Amino acid sequence: MGATTVKINSEFNPNYLLSLVVPTYNEGKNIIPLIEALVEILDRVIADRYELIVVDDDSPDRTWEIAQSLQENYPQLQVLRRTEERGLATAVIRGWQAAQGEILGVIDGDLQHPPETLIDIYSAVSKGADLAVASRYIHGASVGSWSGIRQFLSRGAVSLALWILPEIASRLSDPMSGYFLVRRSAIVDCELSPIGYKILLEVMGRGQIDRVAEIPYTFLERQEGSSKVTWRQYEQFIRHLIRLRFATGRGSVGTIGRFLRFGIVGLSGVFVDFLVLWLASQMLGFSITAAKTDLGQLEIFISKIAAVEIAIINNFIWNDLWTFRDASIKQSGFKFRLLRFLRFNLACTIGALINISLFIGLVKLGMSLLLANLIAIVISTAWNYLINLKFNWRTS
Repeated sequence: MGATTVKINSEFNPNYLLSLVVPTYNEGKNIIPLIEALVEILDRVIADRYELIVVDDDSPDRTWEIAQSLQENYPQLQVLRRTEERGLATAVIRGWQAAQGEILGVIDGDLQHPPETLIDIYSAVSKGADLAVASRYIHGASVGSWSGIRQFLSRGAVSLALWILPEIASRLSDPMSGYFLVRRSAIVDCELSPIGYKILLEVMGRGQIDRVAEIPYTFLERQEGSSKVTWRQYEQFIRHLIRLRFATGRGSVGTIGRFLRFGIVGLSGVFVDFLVLWLASQMLGFSITAAKTDLGQLEIFISKIAAVEIAIINNFIWNDLWTFRDASIKQSGFKFRLLRFLRFNLACTIGALINISLFIGLVKLGMSLLLANLIAIVISTAWNYLINLKFNWRTS
C-alpha cells in the first residue's frame, strides 16, 4: 500500500464523535494498559460516543490476539489484523477507512504518548480546530530523557521537513508528531498516499486544514518492548517529503528542473567528497567502511572537513555556471561572483556543520563511515538548495 492512493469515506455514524486508531507491532506488553487508560479517560468525556481501533501488522508476539481478548469487556474496541501490509502510516489510513467517527485520530501503541493529553487534544478540535496536534516542541512540552543524538536526529528531521515543505511544516512546531486528531471533513475525498511511519505531513499536505491547534506534552520513556525506528524509515521519510513536494502542486516546471540540476551538481559534489575522503584514508591509513571507527582520530576529522570544503567549491562553480545561470548572468563580474561564493560558502558552512555533526553522530551509533557519510550529504544538500535559492541566487 506504500504507493497506493486511498481516500477516506465522507460518511460517518453521528453516534460516534471520535475514532482513535492505535497502530501496533509487537506491543503485546503495552496494549492492555493503553486500552484501559484510554477507556477510562474517554468515558469521562464522551462515554459511549467513541471507538478505539487497533490495527496490528501481524505481530510475532500476537498483539492482535491480546487486543481481541479485551473486546468482551470493551465493546468500543475494534481489532484489525493486517497480514499482507506493513507500515505505521498505512496502518493509520486503514484504521480511518474502517472508522465511524466524525473526528479521526492516532496515538502510538507504546505508551510514550501520555493518554491523558488526549482530553486537551479533543477539546481543541471540539472548539473548532480542524487539526489538533500533541507537540514536543512548544512551551510546556518536552522530549523527556532523550539522548543528545536522538534530539539532534529529531530536530534534523523537523528541519528537513521545513526546508522541503516550508509552507506545510512551518504551520506546526512538531510536524513529525504521531499523536493528533483531525476532522473527517478536512481529509474527506483527499488522495492519501503515505510512506513509512509519519502520517501528519500527509494530512497537512493533502488535507483542507484551516485551523490548527497544538497541545504541549512530554514524550515518555518506553517501559516495555523496543523501538521500531530503523534507518530504512529515515529513507522512507525523505522519499515521502519529496513525493509531497511534487504531488501537492507547489512546484513549477522551472523549479523542478532547477532542483534536478542542483541534484546533479550535488552528485558531483558527493563524488568529490567521497574521493577526497578515500584519498585521505589511503594516505593516512584509516578505513572508510568500518563501523565504530575511533572518531577521536584527528586525521578522520580533518579529512572530512577537507572533503566537505572541496565539494563546496566544486558545487559553487557548477551551480553558478549552470543551475542558477539565469540569475548569475544578471550580476556578472568578479565582484558579484565572489560575493555569491562567500554567501554560498557561508550557507554551505552551516550545511557542513549539519553534515559533519550528523556524520559523527551516526558513526558513534555504529553506522559505517560510508553510509553515515551518504545520509549526512543528503540532508545537508537539501539545506544548501533551499537556502541558496532564497538568499543567494534570487530567481524570482
